[in-house]
Amino acid sequence: MPSPTAAPSRVLICDDQELIRMGLRMVVDSQPDLTVVGEAADGDAAIAGVAALEPDLVLMDVRMPGLDGLAATEHLCAQPHGPRILVVTTFDLDEYAYAALRAGANGFLVKDAPAEEILVTVRAVLRGEVMVAPSLTRRLVERFVLHAPASAPAQRSRLGALTERERDVLALVARGLANGEIAGRLFVGETTVKTHLGRILTKLGLRDRIQAVIFAYESGLVRIGDGEGDGD
Repeated sequence: MPSPTAAPSRVLICDDQELIRMGLRMVVDSQPDLTVVGEAADGDAAIAGVAALEPDLVLMDVRMPGLDGLAATEHLCAQPHGPRILVVTTFDLDEYAYAALRAGANGFLVKDAPAEEILVTVRAVLRGEVMVAPSLTRRLVERFVLHAPASAPAQRSRLGALTERERDVLALVARGLANGEIAGRLFVGETTVKTHLGRILTKLGLRDRIQAVIFAYESGLVRIGDGEGDGD
């Protein structure tokens, strides 16, 4: 948790349901290191709120009247110094939530998650981590990447920029392994894994771990079922 003397991280809540906004506000405002600076009921209001309030994080609903969360996320992620975006979704991950991640959102928050899980996720995203559990990553890939328009040839050509070890790291990231697990699998230090991942993101022009996972599947580097039964 941040130092008590540090200014609280600023959070904007965007959801078209007042009860959802109220519940999230109660959870966030209960913590001394977090504060809700505003609420929005649709994407347009979220964009305006970000411009006026400069939050560190937006909790972004997906399906809303008017400008939806996907369009708002695309707009905010295109800004050079925009806030981090945590997608607030139902458990049945839909194509809008997947597209939001592709646009640069930093993770998922399930609407009915317990308060402790919400706070862990919010703080992790504020630290710069990407919060999508391996099980949710797998569901995303199974449901959407497998049915995405064929783009593998173009994606495969980009794999040529990676070294063999970088491909190994990317494949293990896509299978849901944490940095420590990847380090153990490849017999290297965790710092080395982080260095490889940073180079992978830079070479491929990807924003974060989520986009790396999507790329790994869309390029054909990893396929559903790879690694099953080998102790992953």
